[in-house]
Amino acid sequence: MPTAPARTGQRDRPRARRPGGGLLGPHTTERQEGTPMRDGRQEWDATHDVIVVGSGAGALTGALAAAADGLDTVVLERTALLGGTSAYSGAACWLPGTQVQERAGLDDSTEAAGAYLRALTGDAGTERLEAFLRHAPELVARLEDDPALAFEWRAFPDYVAAPGRMDAGRSFVPLDLAPELLGELLPLVRPAVDRDRAGREHPAGPLSAGRALIGRLLLAATRTGNARIRTGHRVTGLVTEDGRVTGVEARTPRGTVRVGARRGVLLAAGGFEGDAALRAEHRVPGSADWSMAPRGTNTGEVLRAAVAAGAATGLMDEAWWCPGTELPDGSAAFTLGLRGGLVVDGTGRRFANESLPYDRMGRAIAAAGGAADSVHLVFDSREGGALPAITVPPADPARHLAAGTWVRADSLPELAALIGVPAGALTDTVGRFNGFAATGTDEDHHRGEDPYDLFFADRNAPGPNPCLVPLDRPPYYAARLVLADLGTKGGLRTDAHARVLDAQGRPLPGLYAAGNTSASFTGRVYPGPGVPLGTAMVFASLAVRHMTRRSADPA
Repeated sequence: MPTAPARTGQRDRPRARRPGGGLLGPHTTERQEGTPMRDGRQEWDATHDVIVVGSGAGALTGALAAAADGLDTVVLERTALLGGTSAYSGAACWLPGTQVQERAGLDDSTEAAGAYLRALTGDAGTERLEAFLRHAPELVARLEDDPALAFEWRAFPDYVAAPGRMDAGRSFVPLDLAPELLGELLPLVRPAVDRDRAGREHPAGPLSAGRALIGRLLLAATRTGNARIRTGHRVTGLVTEDGRVTGVEARTPRGTVRVGARRGVLLAAGGFEGDAALRAEHRVPGSADWSMAPRGTNTGEVLRAAVAAGAATGLMDEAWWCPGTELPDGSAAFTLGLRGGLVVDGTGRRFANESLPYDRMGRAIAAAGGAADSVHLVFDSREGGALPAITVPPADPARHLAAGTWVRADSLPELAALIGVPAGALTDTVGRFNGFAATGTDEDHHRGEDPYDLFFADRNAPGPNPCLVPLDRPPYYAARLVLADLGTKGGLRTDAHARVLDAQGRPLPGLYAAGNTSASFTGRVYPGPGVPLGTAMVFASLAVRHMTRRSADPA
């Protein structure tokens, strides 16, 4: 999600690196000249205390926690770049009750956040909810103890009107990161989505948003001297011994390797949004082509591997939804923050408040059908033909018009014919909406009555309600909308320690999961900006905490 420009933190002072640290940590024993190593009854190509699968915000938080505790840690990433969808994000972290909110002078508390979450989720996931609330302040304090990590609160409202909601928001973001501080690590950080999809490197200047979060976590983890990063390692299987997960199998450009874990394996490799077969099997609406995950990632191998080892799953039909502006190549751009226009379905009628938080608007699109040719954002020339919304990656009107994903017409009946809706219905819909714009009250869908609606509105817009901008300046445009997602949110069932559970609710020893690899405790609701990142970071940290106590609690 987008965030306002951030400042570069003055806490980013270089720190001396330990000998043998950085990408090649000092404590890993590795196979030499093709000779396998033995550890118990298994043969390994490498052994570590902790294996982290994935490299998003949750994975790197777990890797940092383990490495900072002195554990020999390896991060296994399937691609050549680190960060996954986290690197594309606005890096909002929904971590309530922390010193970051306190510094900003927010009138917030862990108790208020708890009341909000309970109002939205009911009794589902109570133990994990309580663990999340307890650990968030401690995690943030520990992160900010590292000079590589610095955060600031940024206004962005919680998404749902419920007790404990913060109308100004409670999430925070990392400060921008000067690229020279990363040095040789910079090329490992995945670029922003528009540049990454085009095969381009980072632009000049500081890293911001998701790139800053990944860069900071990577810098902190590698500076410990205990973290090793392995790209090009596609984990496809788990190794078990006497009922315990003791390692993984991974495909690499040089062949399949087996990597052992003395303390545990943390799966934090994203969801399965990139796999059309799994989406179809679990009836996940939308399309892998419309997901915001980096291309060729998040195809569910680790999920399948865990299920094969006995893991249970939940919420497998769920995702973090969003409207997507369909792009000429068939992919989609994350779309939010409408400041004009209206959205119609295949009947030419409005079906929702267009200013809803993106997950809720995505669900409304799903209910309306979600097909590529049935939902359109209709707007006029008030902004010179530009889309009155934020899209990630940015929209190019000329390219869209040439490809036919947008259409333009001098009149509403002509526009209706181009998008295949009844001309009378579209004309009536726009006329009714313009009447609401004049009075300031959306009698049909209440647009502009919620703090979130107003957050993105142009306060200089004409009329009494800045969310209701009339469509009265031809030519008119229509952009095709699809049901996109920021990732699936169903996955492995876990407990309050992030341990993966079997069908009977028993922990699978040695196996942990966080982020979109696990089923979210928030269920079918998206409480606020940064909940996916915040919960991934907390449960990755809790997984490592449990690993460090394993000698006292072997379950």
